Amino acid sequence: MNNAIERVTATPAALDMLATLRQKHGPLMFFQSGGCCDGSAPMCYAAGEFDISDSDVYLGNLNGTPFYMGLEQFAYWEHTQLIIDVVDGNGGMFSLDNGTGRRFLTRSRLFTDAELAQLQHPPVKQM
Repeated sequence: MNNAIERVTATPAALDMLATLRQKHGPLMFFQSGGCCDGSAPMCYAAGEFDISDSDVYLGNLNGTPFYMGLEQFAYWEHTQLIIDVVDGNGGMFSLDNGTGRRFLTRSRLFTDAELAQLQHPPVKQM
């Protein structure tokens, strides 16, 4: 059953941070940055403030917050589960966690062969 295996999950600390940011900014979204200015970081935006393209992949949601990644980057990460966490430090300059003294961080683990067999490749795009 596809619902049993999630491509992206979050720690309790990350979910708490999302709740705090949602109270301040309203509905949110994530995009896993592939580099450039903010490195490879999960970027949190107010919903609609980041344009999702046809080449972006929907990985799932974190307590109602959709999470996307570029298709080319997904090709490298498709065998891993992303685990969004929060650590002390400054967030990406474009991410809503910037200035809070805490930042989102992506951890990962490889899916087992059994888990991979249950996942849809590539995941269905949802906006």
